[in-house]
Amino acid sequence: MKRKSGVLLVAALLLASVAVANRFAAAETTTGDAAAAGGLQTLVTDYRTRVPSRYTAESWAPFAKALTAAAGVAGNASASTSQVAGAKTGLMNAAADLEAADEGTFQTITNNTFWNDTSGNPIYSQGGGVFKFGDTYYWYGVHYRGAESYRANPTRKYDNEVSFVSIPVYSSRDLVNWKFENRVATGSTRLANNTTLGQAGWVGRMGVSYNENTGKYVLVTQVYLPSLGGDGNGVLILQGDSPTDTFDYAYYQNQVVNSPTTGTGDQTVFTDDNGKDYLIFSNRSGRSRAFVAKLRESDSLRIEPAVEIGRQSSGREGNAMFKLDGKYYHAASDLHGWNTSVNHVIESTTSNVQGAYTSEYTLAGTELDYSHVTQTGFFVTVKGTKQTTVVYAGDRWADFAWNGIGYNQWVPITKSGARPQFHSVSQWQFNATTGEWRVGPQNNYILNPNFQADRVTVSTLTGWTNTGGSVTNISPGANGSRFALQVGSGSAGVRQQITVPAGTYRMSLYARTSGSLSGAQMTVTDASGATRTLNIPASSGWTRRELADIPLSAGTATVTVRTSNGVLAVDDLALVKTSGDDPTPPVGQRYEAETAPAVCQGTIDSNHTGFTGSGFCNANNAAGAYAQFTVNAAAAGSRTLGVRFANGTTTARAANLIVNGATVATVAFEGTGGWTTWVTKNLTASLNAGSNTIQLSPTAAEGLPNIDSLDVGAA
Repeated sequence: MKRKSGVLLVAALLLASVAVANRFAAAETTTGDAAAAGGLQTLVTDYRTRVPSRYTAESWAPFAKALTAAAGVAGNASASTSQVAGAKTGLMNAAADLEAADEGTFQTITNNTFWNDTSGNPIYSQGGGVFKFGDTYYWYGVHYRGAESYRANPTRKYDNEVSFVSIPVYSSRDLVNWKFENRVATGSTRLANNTTLGQAGWVGRMGVSYNENTGKYVLVTQVYLPSLGGDGNGVLILQGDSPTDTFDYAYYQNQVVNSPTTGTGDQTVFTDDNGKDYLIFSNRSGRSRAFVAKLRESDSLRIEPAVEIGRQSSGREGNAMFKLDGKYYHAASDLHGWNTSVNHVIESTTSNVQGAYTSEYTLAGTELDYSHVTQTGFFVTVKGTKQTTVVYAGDRWADFAWNGIGYNQWVPITKSGARPQFHSVSQWQFNATTGEWRVGPQNNYILNPNFQADRVTVSTLTGWTNTGGSVTNISPGANGSRFALQVGSGSAGVRQQITVPAGTYRMSLYARTSGSLSGAQMTVTDASGATRTLNIPASSGWTRRELADIPLSAGTATVTVRTSNGVLAVDDLALVKTSGDDPTPPVGQRYEAETAPAVCQGTIDSNHTGFTGSGFCNANNAAGAYAQFTVNAAAAGSRTLGVRFANGTTTARAANLIVNGATVATVAFEGTGGWTTWVTKNLTASLNAGSNTIQLSPTAAEGLPNIDSLDVGAA
């Protein structure tokens, strides 16, 4: 999607639909495209829920004018398709340029789990991508029948369970909380030649772009369906009138010019900073060549001749691209069927996405645990107010592979030197407004802790160095996982070096022993040379062992597992920080309204989606029926208090802000446009060192808005 940079000119936005109409007047004179106008009305309805106080006045003014202009076009029954397209483009450009009035909040991403949407239902999104239209991210992927089997029992492979169910779409403004919107395509989606999508032998690896000329959202996916033509291997193109519309058949392309095979190997859609859209793919058979092919600018319904940017005789899959600091990076995994691998990268040597690229190298940080035990999926680049962060979305699946728990594993990529750095974290926190990220409080600093990165039995495990003796991975591991580590008999072991911040840690593992065991230990030695030891006694079954309150200094730490005699099997190793100084101190602490010691004079409800945590405070409709939080401050001083709330009425609800028993302000919580539309109002108050009570007490009988949480900023 093309968009103007900076704050858009008001006049340009008001004339956007007219400019596009004039541009295409000679080619199109028809009017009254009801479907296109309906898509515009969907966007208008959505963007009317934005609240002015959440944005800077400078960015809100052009957005408000673009919204008014778009609403006028949507309500004009004689508006042409090109006028509708111009209004859509102007509105989304203005929305993309909205600047938050605050610095946002950090949200937690936890890997190695199955993710749910905001209604608590499974997110099914295999082989898809995240694309930003306006101010909203949309996540498209495939729901396969095998995903249900894998989630129900993630302790085995599910070979060839890739029967197509649907293509869901989810929306998010923070890249963490995802709301289910629609199934843009299902098995009943009608294609050419009287066929349906449900008849396809394969559907997957997709991306979505927006075409400014037609106002259509175009979905490009792999498909195998012989009745569509040729040998059945090709690229299917669907299109809709809004990001969450039900998409319809548009075109089927059996082969891309310059590719030696029909169809594609793996593929994603990449949109450049100038709005031009490209298909990133490998050839289907052999997958030895990496290509960049432009989507036709006029309508995005054709894939233009491809340009080869790299070649690797052993083959690559999971082809995807991101851009960072003006360079293009093509990344892919080893070719072995959804199994994990390092990320192989080639980077551009010119400013042309279809220009020259370097030879291949390994993306730093992916070698110790094979890209957090994933295959390359897709990338999302977030240009925040403080920094740019690329989100790597790793693909973990159980068809042919079985690489562990969860479909989706997301980690941050940054660039501090000449090349990008992959940060393998099991939990991290991300601020989509500023682009900042930090390690999460439950992050496991040990890499490849379940020994699942290697797809076959090996004697040298990825991320671990053998210290002697017999070392191998065995199957299955603890709790039905794929692999565990086995060392012995005799003196044997492994070690791993990691970087940790200073603090207090908890070290744990599951262990199982056999034979005459002696000297079985797990140790950690910090940068100062101090060693802490967890002794492992004999046990015939898997038993959890733990050593808590381990002080570690900042720097390189060495984790070692060894035995002097007998056979030791270990799995699910963990080194988690429990307290101490953090090199990236949190901007603030979130307190949930439903979590004690918070008090809600009303009920804790969960019927309106979009809240964080497990619910929200629906206070009684009465003056004085308050929501109260008990918060801690390391030192006395002024703090920013971010109250996240929803007010589905059109009338502001007033409340006193009471801190430690004293009223410090009266606050108006304006209507947010719906009970599922949550916004954050930033307030300021002075806190004491230690414990504080912060109360929101309504001043009128209508009571409070629904209160979700309170963010307490740093001093």
